[in-house]
Amino acid sequence: MFGTMAVVGATGAVGRIMVRLLEERPDLAKTYRFLASKRSAGSKLTFKGREYTIEELTPAAFQGVDLVVATTPDETAAEFLPHAVAAGCKVIDESGFFRMKPDVALVIPEINPQDALNAKGIIASPNCSTTQMVMCLKPLHDAATVKRVVVSTYQAVSGAGVSGTEDLIEGTKAHLAGKTYEQKAFKSPIPFNAIPQIGSFKDDGYTSEELKMVYETRKILGDESIQVCPTCVRIPVANCHSETILVETACPVSPEEARKLFTEFPGIKVVDEPTFGGYPMPHTANDCDMVYVGRIRKDLSNPNGLTFWCVSDNLRKGAATNAVQIAELLAKHQN
Repeated sequence: MFGTMAVVGATGAVGRIMVRLLEERPDLAKTYRFLASKRSAGSKLTFKGREYTIEELTPAAFQGVDLVVATTPDETAAEFLPHAVAAGCKVIDESGFFRMKPDVALVIPEINPQDALNAKGIIASPNCSTTQMVMCLKPLHDAATVKRVVVSTYQAVSGAGVSGTEDLIEGTKAHLAGKTYEQKAFKSPIPFNAIPQIGSFKDDGYTSEELKMVYETRKILGDESIQVCPTCVRIPVANCHSETILVETACPVSPEEARKLFTEFPGIKVVDEPTFGGYPMPHTANDCDMVYVGRIRKDLSNPNGLTFWCVSDNLRKGAATNAVQIAELLAKHQN
């Protein structure tokens, strides 16, 4: 157990889920503090039956804190979290700013817990689309060595924040009423549409979201040789990301073997029956911490290929839950 734990970004979409998850679990710290932007500072928050006042996030706010769990935009993380490290805090960061820094551990507790335990300073939590995919790749990689991955994502609007959800709901209402609606999060209408761009385009024609899946996968699995070809698409679903994943391994893995590997891996639930509805869908995973896998089958074009479908709550295992699980891991190993 830590002495004092601070949650940064406690009033945001992921931050609120993180607070709820911490409230449901045994105490990880003796005392808690909740930090947010100046706009939210001074508001009240009830946690485990006690009322807390949200404190303003400042460089000096980390004094006396042992563990920081932060969910903020990249620029906020870059500005403030080094002050937490300087104050002697262990830091778990949800932003994308530090993930690919060579001296920062990028951690999914079911996969590389030792990286978190050996980390100095900041521990990064991966991108949501990467997390659910790598959870599925890990048991296959251990059994047969993953060589190449082709992945297409179908990402919910909640991944774009509150404004993304508003674009879906209010935009749908406007569309059905024959009215116009000015999008806030997306440049194209999201209702009744699919947008094959998440993040900004880079020089090679891939987006920033897609490249996260390439580089974060290699770092988490500790294998720079893994080839990843991603396409990330935003679809009109409120919450939970879905992915089709084709994996080429060094030696064949049958669907039966894959089901066994997935079933035995912590954090994965197999829903795979060749019947209508015998597969996971976004509503299956909503407000759950598991990564759901189904439609497991051989790749018809490659004897060493396996393809499957996976779904996960991007706000939970893709964000808040993973960070809380890292905090639990660290607390368990506190002296």
